Parts: sequence; C-alpha cells; structure tokens
Amino acid sequence: MSPSSRRPTPPTGAPSPTVTVVIPALNEEDNLPLVLENLPPVDQVVVVDGRSDDDTVAVAREVRPDVVVVRQTRSGKGNALACGFAAATGDIVVTVNADGSADPGEILRFVDALLSGAEAAHGSRFRYGGEHRDARPVERLGHAVLSRIVNLLFGTRYTDLSCGYNAYWRELLPVLDLPGPDVPGLRRGRRAWGDGPEIETLITIRMATRGLRVVEVATVGYPRIYGDRQRRLLPVAVRMVRTVAIEYARRRRRVRIHPAGRPSPGATAGATPAPEAVAPDQQAGRHGARHSVPVPPRPRRRSAPRIVRGERRDNL
Repeated sequence: MSPSSRRPTPPTGAPSPTVTVVIPALNEEDNLPLVLENLPPVDQVVVVDGRSDDDTVAVAREVRPDVVVVRQTRSGKGNALACGFAAATGDIVVTVNADGSADPGEILRFVDALLSGAEAAHGSRFRYGGEHRDARPVERLGHAVLSRIVNLLFGTRYTDLSCGYNAYWRELLPVLDLPGPDVPGLRRGRRAWGDGPEIETLITIRMATRGLRVVEVATVGYPRIYGDRQRRLLPVAVRMVRTVAIEYARRRRRVRIHPAGRPSPGATAGATPAPEAVAPDQQAGRHGARHSVPVPPRPRRRSAPRIVRGERRDNL
C-alpha cells in the first residue's frame, strides 16, 4: 500500500470538497497503524472504537494526533458506521476497514467517482479490475448467486453486495435511513436492524432503491494483515439473504412517488418503483417527496460517471 501525495482536482471554478474517512475498529492495535499511515491527504479521520480490549485507541492517537475517536453506542459494524457518520464533517465520507483488507490509497479513485457525477461510489472486488484475495470458492459462489438474485429483484447490476469500501456525499446519507447512534425505545444492549453484519448488504441495496446514482469502483480485497478472526459464513449468509428479503418486501409496499410529491401516473398502492441500475451511463437519481434530504446544491459535474477499473483511474 503506497500513500499518494495528491488531492483530487475539482472542476474548474468549483470549491474543493472536504473528505472524511470513517474507520470502524475493534481490537485492531496491530493493523490500524498501517491503515492510518497509508491514508492519502484527507481533512478528517474518524476512528469508531467498538469498545476494544487492546490499545486500539491509544495507538490511533499516537499515529495520527488529529484523529477523532468515537465510542460506539451499541455493538456491530452497522452501529459503528452510524456513529462515524454522525461525527463526520467532510463533504465526502469514505468508509474503510481497519484490518488492512483494503488499500487506503484507493480512496482517491472513490472520490474521483463522486466528482465525476456519482452520488455514491460502491467498491467491488468481483468487477473487472478488482480482486478478492481472501475469498474461498464457496464464498465466491455465494456472492455470485446472491448478486444475481438482487439484480433480478431490484433491476440493478451489482457485482459485490458486501464490500465495506464505499464513498458518499455526506448530505445524502440520511436518505439511506440507517438506525442512528441513539434509537428511542431500544432496550439497552439490544441491536437495531442494520447494526449487525447485514449493514453492508443493506446499504448496497438502499443506495439503488433510494434513488442514488451509484457507480461501482473496482477494488482489491486483501487478507487481514495481522491476527485472525473467526469467519462464520453460514450465519452471515443467512443475514444477507434475510436482508434482501426484507428490503424487497419493503420496496413492494412503498407507493411510487413522483419527484414533485404526487403519485406517478398509473401507480397504485404496493406498486414496485422503477429500479435504479448500477451503471456508469444511467440517468441521474431522483429523490421523491418520501426523502427528508434534498439533493445538495452542488455544481453540476459530468453527467455520466464511468466505472473506475483496476489499479488506475479510468480517465475520470
């Protein structure tokens, strides 16, 4: 992993967006320093501590004194991301794992995808130019089958449903409707739906079904640098399938809303909204009246973002 010394170049006349990197971390004192040291120049780094038993927090502050450390309010990666999003102040928010399974140097290509017109950039280890070096054959098969099902149900073209390497415009994060750091009425110690390992699949599906313009960025997934963590494939697979089923049922119940706030012609209760395809040449996402967050007033950039491929930028 080699750090880069340059910042993304914004369009002429447009202000340079600020970038926040959110890193969920649980007992990663050995791996986190390597991730922090290889970050490209960014404006804010938020490390979300999952109540680690080791020196994760102390090491983070030693390596990067300006780091913002946030303590999780519940448990699970989904809650960690929600806490990190709440603390983020940058125009763009990028999520990176703390175990060294992703190259921080690729952050620049995710940011470039947003500057080229995308509203969310989703990492893919299975798209051409990417690679999942830590996946077993059964995992590859499972990813392929589940991606095929999701694409048929939601009209998308995803190739990876559970990659934690993503980038978003911060103003659009509320559109994903994730459980916040504090959920009223939730019993102490209990998880909300979206707090657990289902969060990555949940976000991937909602990025498309909530009307965001999504582009996949090919990325390389590496094995953990140090240490070993038990991989419970069956429980995680069950939660992913359950996530797909729940999101599809909710989408079926949602009434299709016209961007002006009126039901679209011919729409009836329970009708399925037109799906958003994950494609570089798709039309701009539209946020209906059901969303509480409007599209931010950003200078219009290129209208057709292209997929970023491999280890290089694809002329974005």
